[in-house]
Amino acid sequence: MTYSTYKRYSGIVGKHLKPALGHRKLKDVTRVEVRKLYAVKSETLSPRSVDYIHIPLQKAFSQAVRDDLIPRNVAAGERPHSTRHASPDRVKALSPAQVRALLDAARGTRNEALYVVALHTGLRQSELLGLKWSDLDGGKVSVRRALKIADHRLDFGPPKNKASRRSVRLNRTAAAALHAHRTRQNEERIAAPEWWDGDLVFPNRVGKPMDPNNLYHREFKPILKRAGLAEHGFTFHALRHTFATALFARGEHPKKVQSLLGHSSITQTMDTYSHFIDDIGGDAVDGLDDAFGL
Repeated sequence: MTYSTYKRYSGIVGKHLKPALGHRKLKDVTRVEVRKLYAVKSETLSPRSVDYIHIPLQKAFSQAVRDDLIPRNVAAGERPHSTRHASPDRVKALSPAQVRALLDAARGTRNEALYVVALHTGLRQSELLGLKWSDLDGGKVSVRRALKIADHRLDFGPPKNKASRRSVRLNRTAAAALHAHRTRQNEERIAAPEWWDGDLVFPNRVGKPMDPNNLYHREFKPILKRAGLAEHGFTFHALRHTFATALFARGEHPKKVQSLLGHSSITQTMDTYSHFIDDIGGDAVDGLDDAFGL
């Protein structure tokens, strides 16, 4: 478990599980209580957030069963409505007009290329911040590592899953943005009093790994504000959703989108973007009349 995952689950336990069940003995908690907890949380939280509450609760009961503290896991089989049942509004993607406004606001900034590449490759923020120039070759970018927050420090680790180790082709827009970015970065490196040469494509101002929180609060949020998008609730992850939804709008097959996004399974892709997939191939059966000579 990564440090960021540990911190997230620790926060969930303190904010949601302890207040609801912390006064109860493990052996006394019932399935009805678990269902009621999920139902109450569903009134104010998104399906994904309720899913996150279920994960540590189910794991805690599972460990208690293995340790012979309780006879059964009352959270098993009680998984709440997951993201596959979430409203399509959960996926927040920018419209073409909003993309143009964002890129106009980012033009000339130090990390302009970061937003261009994010929109044109669908890489996760952690993957982008873990990119090295040596990962770019032959018009493709290879995802080999991701930036991790580990015990209050930044470090590199493997991508999110096996499927995340992938190569994504750079189109002309992304390639041009990276070329200009490298020229600017070389100038920055020469002018800097000191530079940590880690070969990173998107480092901080002294060449070291960029803190994701600093990126979001000091750079991305101001860009959203200049673009007139501050009130829309867009996160950096929205750029990845924008990439995916643009592919579906072009009629790309879900399996291809899964591969480009580095999803561990096609189910994840279908669940997340089901509302964009519903109409794909909708007219396909109409052509069977001609195909069968009817």
